[in-house]
Amino acid sequence: MSVAESAGRVLRSGAPPDTAYDVTVIGAGVVGTAIARELARHRGLRIALLDAANDVGEGTSKANTAILHTGFDAVPGSLEARLVREGRRLLAAYATESGIPVEPVGALLVAWDEEQRAALPGLLDKAARNGYHAARIIGPDEVRAREPHLGPGALGALDVPGESIICPWTTTLAYATQAVRGGVDLHLNCRVRQIDPGGGLHELTTSRGTLRTRHLVNAAGLHADAVDRLLGHDDFTVTPRRGQLIVFDKFARDLVDHILLPVPTALGKGVLVAPTVYGNVLLGPTAEELDDKTATGSTAEGIALLREKGRRILPELLDEEVTAVYAGLRAATGYDDYRVSAHKEQRYVTVGGIRSTGLTASLAIAAHVTDLLATTGLDLPAARDLPPLRMPNLGEALPRPYQRADLIAADPAYGTLVCHCERVTRGEIRDALAAVVPPGSPDGLRRRTRAGAGRCQGFHCGAQVRELFEKGGEPGSG
Repeated sequence: MSVAESAGRVLRSGAPPDTAYDVTVIGAGVVGTAIARELARHRGLRIALLDAANDVGEGTSKANTAILHTGFDAVPGSLEARLVREGRRLLAAYATESGIPVEPVGALLVAWDEEQRAALPGLLDKAARNGYHAARIIGPDEVRAREPHLGPGALGALDVPGESIICPWTTTLAYATQAVRGGVDLHLNCRVRQIDPGGGLHELTTSRGTLRTRHLVNAAGLHADAVDRLLGHDDFTVTPRRGQLIVFDKFARDLVDHILLPVPTALGKGVLVAPTVYGNVLLGPTAEELDDKTATGSTAEGIALLREKGRRILPELLDEEVTAVYAGLRAATGYDDYRVSAHKEQRYVTVGGIRSTGLTASLAIAAHVTDLLATTGLDLPAARDLPPLRMPNLGEALPRPYQRADLIAADPAYGTLVCHCERVTRGEIRDALAAVVPPGSPDGLRRRTRAGAGRCQGFHCGAQVRELFEKGGEPGSG
């Protein structure tokens, strides 16, 4: 076994090393980075994390509803239900330790007609079967008292106080940062084109050359079915399910105190209204079954549907300014559960069908996959605690750098605003560009700092942010 005692590398170009890795994880979204981080806890393993994009979290992980779920409405007894329940506990603790913004705002599952109200007891029972006992049914008067801006006609709600909002970008980046510090090599711009499992090693033909590995984990998200077929399996097909969302300006934040959920359908949790840790309000998502795994554009029809739904839920929201619209693709498979399986003879683990709950379940999925790798013959050294890290705060619940006199006194760069909409300072941008996993583009810099994510969408600061990005050093050299 190769021993990796030093920090790993972030590589966006050049051929992979000639030596073989012990484990390679395909896909650097929130699940893939969590798996790589968990493997890094086992000192002595040589680990690679690959992604076709130029940054971590470029797929489903960057465009979701940013909710830390309780799993109250998962299919009881399913793998997803167990991993969401365990993952929520693990991620809540990890977020506190690492500085990932989380706000426990709670959720109200609002019933708007008699059929939906009649479904609430069944959902309460499902929550209990999933081990969540804090939920309760409340009447229309309490619903109105807790959400005074709600539209007329609400007949009651299921109160789920444990639901929270979280920063998905910081979560993925925290996992990746700890993984690289723990010895993982992160290969970006590295698309897997072919896999030859012969000779005791998997030989991966990638867009950057050949990479060899003893064990393989497929966490490729929307493309997990394609990677699975490269190994000869045809267990599931990923159908991209597009979710369009509208982001409303911070002035709308006082209109809503909870995550407002509809009664769920077979296509998902439906259109919700939710605050974000950045101070905005989200409306969405849609649920559109597509064939194109790159169709992340918004449509007039989708936005019109969201506005129609939003008008019923929170009428005053439609009078507020829209900051942005975006769309994400979820990895739907037609199954009610995750598609996670080990193939012992191939030293291979598939991690497919990880849908919107993957963020919540990520750390539990990582532990489960590591256990599965052990069944494929991977010799796991004793686990260690990785050195803790503290991520830059992107949330509004705690002071940001521009509000901290101590930081500004020590370094005036933290008092020099670059993005005035989001109050992002030159010091934050400098730190992001010099980080262990630096951004590969101005868009990646936006997810690390919020620069350009405000009401003007970079109209005023875009040129300066791009100049700072281009002068911040060759992407990936850190």
